[in-house]
Amino acid sequence: MRGGGYFKTTYAADLALVDTRLRRRALAALVFLLLVLPRVASPFILDLVAQTALAAVGALALNVLTGLAGQISLGHAGFIAAGAFTTGLLVENGLRSPLIALPAAAVVGAALGIVVGIPALRLKGLYLALGTLALHHVVLYACAEFQNHWGANTGVSVPPPALGPWVLKGVVAWYYALTLAAALTLALSVNLRRSRAGRAWMAIRDREIAAESVGIDVARYKVLAFVWSSAITAVAGALFAYHRAFVSVEAFGFFLAVEYIAMIIIGGLGSALGAVLGAAFVTLLPHVLDAMVAGLRLAGGAAYYLFPLKFGAFGLLMAVFLLFEPQGLVGIWRRVRNWFALWPLRYRPLRSAS
Repeated sequence: MRGGGYFKTTYAADLALVDTRLRRRALAALVFLLLVLPRVASPFILDLVAQTALAAVGALALNVLTGLAGQISLGHAGFIAAGAFTTGLLVENGLRSPLIALPAAAVVGAALGIVVGIPALRLKGLYLALGTLALHHVVLYACAEFQNHWGANTGVSVPPPALGPWVLKGVVAWYYALTLAAALTLALSVNLRRSRAGRAWMAIRDREIAAESVGIDVARYKVLAFVWSSAITAVAGALFAYHRAFVSVEAFGFFLAVEYIAMIIIGGLGSALGAVLGAAFVTLLPHVLDAMVAGLRLAGGAAYYLFPLKFGAFGLLMAVFLLFEPQGLVGIWRRVRNWFALWPLRYRPLRSAS
């Protein structure tokens, strides 16, 4: 299934992302499906796909930091808030073009990455997580002050992004825009993993002392991981502001950070595909639970008491995946793929001698 019978004879072939006919056909089928989906799906389905794509951008960014570089972060929601409120600040000052807001959000995110990345060089594990959580609260405090000053204590309205006479609005337009943004972020994430920086990050994640002993500048690459991750995350925040057309500090609480951690753990830590699958799972899970509760047609206030279950489902699912499926959804996908690849020549693993 991964292209058995294809032999790579050049270095360029070995570096190709889509290296077999099967993968090229699968990619072409996926692109075709995404292009024709607006013609057959309802606006609700398209909005869910757009939300999933937007979540995938942030999940891929967090996967660069935590999955590849091994740096724990609880401040992801703060980076998203920074990008969203950067857009709100520019809009309040008359700069509404996304050609200004998106790069500005990336610069602000990169600056915050440096601010948290340099002190993080002396922190590990729980201390690093608490340090990034502190940054989250600092950013939210600054955003709350801006909101109270400009947003009349409610929030900041953000008009649809416009490039000349063309205005991005409507479910279909946002579906295409956010899907394209997720695809570009996915391509960037995959190429970062294959780059010199990506190999250095994975070496630091696996054995920091060994990485330093072979000449890797650990401090430099740790800060670079924070910069890359926070810059992409801030861009996701800017897209969030444009998509929702409203920015409020209440949307970026700690639960949002937990959601993104759930995405990369449930999807498969360290895998770009896992980040996308986790984003889809976590984004769609509340809607599935709501549909299940509605389908039960429970009498009285039973549905009201079942409503909080979807908030506890993330923690339960993270615990289940950590205990029984550490590789996440991408691990399940690989086993299913290998099952079909080996069929009908499946074999049982050898039992260890005891």
